[in-house]
Amino acid sequence: MMNNLATIANNPLVSFTILLMVILILPPIFEKLRLPGLVGLLFAGVILGQDGLHFLDPKSESIKLFSDIGKIYLMFVAGLEIDMAEFRKTKDRSLGFGIMTFCLPIILGSLTGKLFGFGWNTSILIGSLLASHTLLGFPIVQRLGVVKNQAVMVTIGATIFTDIAALLVLAICVSIHGGEFSVTSLIIQLLALAIYATAILFGLYWLGKEYFRRTGDEESNQFLFVLLAVFLAAVGAQAINVDKIVGAFLAGLAVNDVVGNGPVKEKVEFVGGTLFIPFFFVGMGLLLDIPAFVKTIQFQLPLVLSIVGGLIFAKFLAASITKLIYRYSWFEALTMWSLSLPQVAATLAAALAAYEVQNAIGERLINEAVFNSIIVLMLITSILGPVLTGQFAAKLPLPKTTNTKESESGTGEISLDEWLPQLQSEKPLSSFTVVIPIYNPRTQRDLIEMGALLAHHESGFIVPVSIASAHVHMDDPQLNHNLQRSQKLLKRATEISQQFEVEAEPTIRIDDDIARGISRTAREKDANLIIMGWSENTGLRARLFGNVIDSVFWSSHCPVAVMRLLDQPMNLRRLLVPVKNISAATIDILQFSQLFADANDCTVTLLHVCDRLTPREQINLFKDELMDVVNQSEFRVKCKIKIIAHDDVAKVIMRASSAFDLVILHSFRRRTAGGLRVSDLTTELIKKLTCSFVLFGEPNS
Repeated sequence: MMNNLATIANNPLVSFTILLMVILILPPIFEKLRLPGLVGLLFAGVILGQDGLHFLDPKSESIKLFSDIGKIYLMFVAGLEIDMAEFRKTKDRSLGFGIMTFCLPIILGSLTGKLFGFGWNTSILIGSLLASHTLLGFPIVQRLGVVKNQAVMVTIGATIFTDIAALLVLAICVSIHGGEFSVTSLIIQLLALAIYATAILFGLYWLGKEYFRRTGDEESNQFLFVLLAVFLAAVGAQAINVDKIVGAFLAGLAVNDVVGNGPVKEKVEFVGGTLFIPFFFVGMGLLLDIPAFVKTIQFQLPLVLSIVGGLIFAKFLAASITKLIYRYSWFEALTMWSLSLPQVAATLAAALAAYEVQNAIGERLINEAVFNSIIVLMLITSILGPVLTGQFAAKLPLPKTTNTKESESGTGEISLDEWLPQLQSEKPLSSFTVVIPIYNPRTQRDLIEMGALLAHHESGFIVPVSIASAHVHMDDPQLNHNLQRSQKLLKRATEISQQFEVEAEPTIRIDDDIARGISRTAREKDANLIIMGWSENTGLRARLFGNVIDSVFWSSHCPVAVMRLLDQPMNLRRLLVPVKNISAATIDILQFSQLFADANDCTVTLLHVCDRLTPREQINLFKDELMDVVNQSEFRVKCKIKIIAHDDVAKVIMRASSAFDLVILHSFRRRTAGGLRVSDLTTELIKKLTCSFVLFGEPNS
């Protein structure tokens, strides 16, 4: 029996299958228990490892490879997720808080190391492990609508400084541990690191820009370029005696602006969050020696408490000093403190790298007691940080709405009061044009009717377009069949438009890509809106490579409205519009809903679901601001505003939707936190809604 288990543990195919099963089943279970999904992955590593069922061997080459890839990918995504645009806006204050939240933990951590008898090199490394932070609380501040609060933006920006500085300290400590320390070798190492970092940050950025410019819409090749870049950077880091995770993080920063928030970034994060990064956390669990872990807590409890307590106190002190310097409120300071508490991505990756480093006599850079203490630190802070963020961020005032359009002041932002009058005055010079891709005869009539209602209200016209798929050969018999089908669809579309007394310009487009054909037609016609039917194609291939809807959302120059209509548009009279916060995107979706309501004589209800702990004053302020937006709209449609305090946003919207004919949702891309995927509210609602819905998105949303 033991021989069979040993065979299973060393079989790469079996190991890979077990890993896939673990990352599919365990994280959702732990999230339902209100624990981070990564805790479930660590637990799986413990159960399947040498202290459990012996199904996985941490010393096998396949497990080492999977874990290394996951570790590299984790640090790459950490660099890729940093919002460089937001960092540039608050770079001075971000640098100030970054210095505080890095220096204080590294000082206290180093003193803790010396207090427990470690050498200076190990002590400084222990301090650096406490200095970085992972923004596990980001989805919470995003849900509360306070991401644009300056204190939150400063904390997000400080992540760049803390992560880079912590990884640089790791690189120097590893170099010192590997040989005899000398000033000359340290200078050489720092120079090599500086040259390497410059080459990665500027070289990869330039190469990426050039490659993306030359390849255009070739997303698959761009995805492969990004993967090659991160692993080349990791190999290059090892070549100069620096840990590979340093190169991976720098590569993430380098290609950050290149990939933007487009489909390539979504593919990169999806592959990492679904496969590679969970492998790393399972590998961490495999390395945990449970008897030694228990012994550490039992006999090294002062060390564990000193590391955990030192981190919590140092981060609080850094946030308090920053509050005094920049005159933030206590709730802002406490939010900064809670956001900077979780120690996951950089901390775990650096701790594992330090634990695996041995010098000539086999001595590790950090011993098992320190490594186990870091695991305890991760478990405590990954739970405590988000809980505290939910408490403190709910008390923050909502920031004033801004838009990225250029203002007269040159700051690149204008306030809501400035932007709304501009929006009302920006009337299109040409007729209102609605492009309607036609493919499915069963949904054709409803889409044409919806477009006709809007175009008739705005004295415009519709452009039914049918894409005839073709590649190189224009004499392909399949193309002839596609053209005949397109002609029949457009003939029917013209007949429907005549019933609503709306001018139609039917168009046939020959293209090898349906999404590009739609987007290019819309651009040629200078369309104001694209209306599409909803597709149920949401499987693995669509998640990896995107479907037509994703591609049109990304590539179009104008808003896109994707619809699943269960009744004729003329019968949709009660509209529900969930509103998360007041932003430029919110105003756009309100404009669309009011346009349809005005054209079809509908009633509109705006629903905002806030956190249970949101103060009554903040709720009233939000309601007043939302009412101002509605009152300044060009459409005089009566809107009812409803605000409900509840922890489950999806449940509230689902319950409310039963009394409405149509729900209008805003499209936004998935985000990740600490490398693990965050649930998408819109996706959840689409799966459960029993009424008609419209998924509305701006270009590049």
